[in-house]
Amino acid sequence: MDSIEVGFLEEKSNYIRGLIVKEIGNLGVGHIGGCLSVVEALVALYYKHMNINPDNPQMAGRDRFIMSKGHAGPALYAVLADKGYFPLSELDSLNQPETNLPSHCDMLRTKGIDMTAGSLGQGISCAVGMAKASKIWKDDAYIYCIIGDGESQEGQVWEAAMAAAHFKLNNLIVFTDYNKLQIDGTVEEIMGLAPLDKKWEAFGWNVIEVQDGHSITQISDAIIKAKRSRNRPTMLILNTIKGKGVSFVEALGAKSHNSPFSKEQMHSALEELNLGGM
Repeated sequence: MDSIEVGFLEEKSNYIRGLIVKEIGNLGVGHIGGCLSVVEALVALYYKHMNINPDNPQMAGRDRFIMSKGHAGPALYAVLADKGYFPLSELDSLNQPETNLPSHCDMLRTKGIDMTAGSLGQGISCAVGMAKASKIWKDDAYIYCIIGDGESQEGQVWEAAMAAAHFKLNNLIVFTDYNKLQIDGTVEEIMGLAPLDKKWEAFGWNVIEVQDGHSITQISDAIIKAKRSRNRPTMLILNTIKGKGVSFVEALGAKSHNSPFSKEQMHSALEELNLGGM
């Protein structure tokens, strides 16, 4: 990518952060930390690499995305709204009665959502099924999925990993949001994953570690490399920061997993993002 495109995607990431902050600030509570840590991955996918058409959400042969760490749904909603799947004004209805934007993604309620999420570990299994179906249909689609590091303590994640390698699903690219924090503390204290790269390699995956999971350039380069895999699915391990971009959310650590987020905090966060007029 040239510097102009990188600059655009970085500015877009900042704007998406602002939308997330407003969503959760208007609601007053939410998974602010885990939403902010996946922004660059979503922006790299939806604004650079995915074959999609917001005017035709069910387009045959489109790439698909599954937010397996379902509590980051508001981050995905922000991207989908900005891409034109539904009006930006709908973001104010997050998790409200009769909303089309529930706390966790629902493919039957929200335009642009490819798979319902909620029960941790299930999203990646659905992604494996989609990738296998794409192989059968020979539609050349890529299936993308983001899982959490806390979610990676679920046994179902590793059953899916084994199946994906067995079927040689090189059209499956999964990201681990490796912010190293979960609801009750640090991942290593609760159920350590290290060495995470070796675990995925042992399950037969092509593994690429992204040292800065908030670098658009590093993420984009990793996606390009992942698409060169000939007979293996790819795991992109993104080293991220929970709450990235808003200093007082970063400082909360694990407490930002699902926390109160007042209007005052919302305005403070928007000022820090240089989006005070948003």
